Amino acid sequence: MTEQRGDGRDVGEPRRRDARPEETRAWQELVTTARRTVAEGLVVGTSGNVSVRVGDTVLVTPSGVPYDRLGPDDVTGVGLDGRQVLGTLVPTSELPMHLAVYAATDARAVVHTHAVHATAVSTLVSELPLIHYMAAALGGPVRVAPYATYGTDELAENMLRALDGRSGCLLRNHGTVTHGASLDQAYDRTAQLEWMCRLWLAATSVPGLSPSLLSREQLAEAEDRLRGYGQRS
Repeated sequence: MTEQRGDGRDVGEPRRRDARPEETRAWQELVTTARRTVAEGLVVGTSGNVSVRVGDTVLVTPSGVPYDRLGPDDVTGVGLDGRQVLGTLVPTSELPMHLAVYAATDARAVVHTHAVHATAVSTLVSELPLIHYMAAALGGPVRVAPYATYGTDELAENMLRALDGRSGCLLRNHGTVTHGASLDQAYDRTAQLEWMCRLWLAATSVPGLSPSLLSREQLAEAEDRLRGYGQRS
């Protein structure tokens, strides 16, 4: 029989706290983003995962739970060391990948998907060809991280090398990873990456023709212009 404490917890079981108001709000945004990945065809079932950092806590989608079943009481969070501090659902199996991004960058959100076109491209090249200038929005040519078993430290290490200087990468025979300053930004980068992969596959499917590609100089020019894109505050 498992020994228990006076509060009903098993001996050795970590004490988990209640979610703070800002974490509750962030969890609602995380669930909305996770549901978007399904609704917009970037994942099937629970094959992707999403996280957002609030202070020193990382809220993550739980392992194997359909996103439409997640509610306010299902908040799942870990510390930057991976120790679970919120909730009782087991965090995503890709937790090492998410924590690696937060340890190496100033990201506040991470989106990982199994998007069809991006995953297809990951099996064909070691870097997404410069088919469109929006590669500049991800920091430059998108690299493909070498294959490693999902949920492993090896995969997280391969991903970090591919992300060096970038906000998105492909995982060989696996999918995509993007990060950003917010859930919306991380998600938008994922959608943009999938679109570029789809574009490249479409362009290369025409028999007898090869798509024109941008030079690194042209990409750098586009990157300069993108810095001033949008409304001025």
